[in-house]
Amino acid sequence: MDGSGREREAWALTAEADKKMKTSGSLFGTFFGSSSKAEEACDMYVRAANMFKMAKNWHGMWNNRACKTPAGDAFRKAAKLRLRMQSKHDAAVHFIDAGNAYKKTDPQEAIQCLTRAIDIYTDMGRFTIAAKHHISVAEIYESELVDIDKAVAHYEQAADYYKGEESTSAANKCLLKVATYAAQLEQYQKAIEIYEQVGTYCMDTTLLKYGAKDHFFRAALCHFCVDMLNAKLAVQRYEEMFPAFSDARECKLIKKLLDAHEEQDVAAYTDAVKEFDSITRLDQWQTTMLLRIKKTIKEEDESDLR
Repeated sequence: MDGSGREREAWALTAEADKKMKTSGSLFGTFFGSSSKAEEACDMYVRAANMFKMAKNWHGMWNNRACKTPAGDAFRKAAKLRLRMQSKHDAAVHFIDAGNAYKKTDPQEAIQCLTRAIDIYTDMGRFTIAAKHHISVAEIYESELVDIDKAVAHYEQAADYYKGEESTSAANKCLLKVATYAAQLEQYQKAIEIYEQVGTYCMDTTLLKYGAKDHFFRAALCHFCVDMLNAKLAVQRYEEMFPAFSDARECKLIKKLLDAHEEQDVAAYTDAVKEFDSITRLDQWQTTMLLRIKKTIKEEDESDLR
């Protein structure tokens, strides 16, 4: 069956499901006779939604009917029916399906559906699944709506749920996203606390120990953005806590930068960064922090760091 054939069948199923629900009317939820119609209607909505997906019909019109996201609309109808039938788990699954369909055309609708699913999962005590979908919402705010404050709030909520379920590694991944944005927004103390917390956890975990140096490096950069003396004291503390940090290239770079800053030597600062970057490529976040620190020595063109 080609795409247009699937669309025709999907719309026919949707119309039939709508008709079943209208005929059940007010009897639904009162007599068992109408629950079978609701079950059938729900299955039809799901089948229709999947056909819209196969036909890649994410938005548009059919037979002069405006329908922004037919797959999302059908999944949401199925979800609402499942809620009326007291089938919470299935309702949440359909809300997630609806949210995923809406992601392609309407981020706000996607967030609404995902949030409905999150509410159901938290009510059921399924916090790990709720956390996963908080991340999905955060990603929509990041990439589609560019609302960083709301993205951070959802990453923090996901981290809280993961912590409550003893999923520390998953929680830390969320917290690192929070720290990244906190530092970009110059909320350095918040970022420092997270980087130090995650660094300490990695330091004490055999399989993650190697990554601890990166977290302490990022924490030191945040300290440096606030105050050079703070950064120097922080580096000393990290070396005492985690002796392997002393031998890390990241630690050696910070020390060179501290010396250059103390001497107000822009050339030495730039050379140290270039030398490090020639072996270990700096990411955008690190480059941004290093540029902020450099500007406290002397205003220079950002291209000098590259």
